[in-house]
Amino acid sequence: MTEGGHSRAPLSFSFSELSAPPHLRHGEAAALGSGARVCRPPVFVYPTRFNGSTKSTMPKIKSLCNACKESFSVDGPISEEALQRVLTKLDKIRPSDVGLEQEAYIARNWNNPSRDTNGRREPNGTNQDMPPIKYLHIHECETFSMGIFCMPPSSIIPLHNHPGMTVLSKLLYGKLHVESYDWIDVKDQTEQLEARPAKIVKDSEMSGPQTTVLFPDRGGNIHTFRAITPCALFDVLSPPYLAGVGRDCSYFRKSSLNEPPALNSSEVVWLEELEDHQPPEGFSVTRGAYKGPIIR
Repeated sequence: MTEGGHSRAPLSFSFSELSAPPHLRHGEAAALGSGARVCRPPVFVYPTRFNGSTKSTMPKIKSLCNACKESFSVDGPISEEALQRVLTKLDKIRPSDVGLEQEAYIARNWNNPSRDTNGRREPNGTNQDMPPIKYLHIHECETFSMGIFCMPPSSIIPLHNHPGMTVLSKLLYGKLHVESYDWIDVKDQTEQLEARPAKIVKDSEMSGPQTTVLFPDRGGNIHTFRAITPCALFDVLSPPYLAGVGRDCSYFRKSSLNEPPALNSSEVVWLEELEDHQPPEGFSVTRGAYKGPIIR
């Protein structure tokens, strides 16, 4: 993998490693911090000029963080109204609020006629020779986490889930293709790695800016993304990944299992979980530098 002109070994990546320890497993991911953390009020403000005088203005990212602290618990959003407050704040975030003005400009002017406008993946969910994805870590505590995935064209975030989590996402700029699924309840489903039926929630392109939300049991909790242009996906997770309490990230692939006639539908696919919460071979993410206002 190459980042900033320097050669580096690929990092086998799990979404769980973006969360606070103790479940960090790889050396580079350990740079995200150590020890459990508790939410504290962000302290960063910008001084701005107004009629010749200096006036303190709260950055939008700090306002979003404050809303998250007030609206989320260790079990997720405390109410529908609280969730809506966070969505409203997130919807106002722009690339300039998180230090991505230049990247957004490049995406707006990006033109590559050879790109795959259908956002297709390799067969059976595999990912071959993917460009590196950068993760910009912003903040994490016991009730929520915030970070941004910066995806080059043709890069793929493989099929994965968010167990027991509510996920708010803002596509800050660019275009991507998303496939998302929710489980279909089937009796006598006992083996964890056995293929399970899932209904298709979305199979389409998204263009930024656009804000979405998904829930533990609906809205497309199992999903995969492929970047069509350079793009940035801002994620707010509540609660964050934590393997010790059952919120580890699992990865999936489409199964060749023959569907029972009762579930044989164009809207149904069968998914099987990859072993030991490991991502598909070749999936790698590097730690990027977050250049926006610091949240402490």
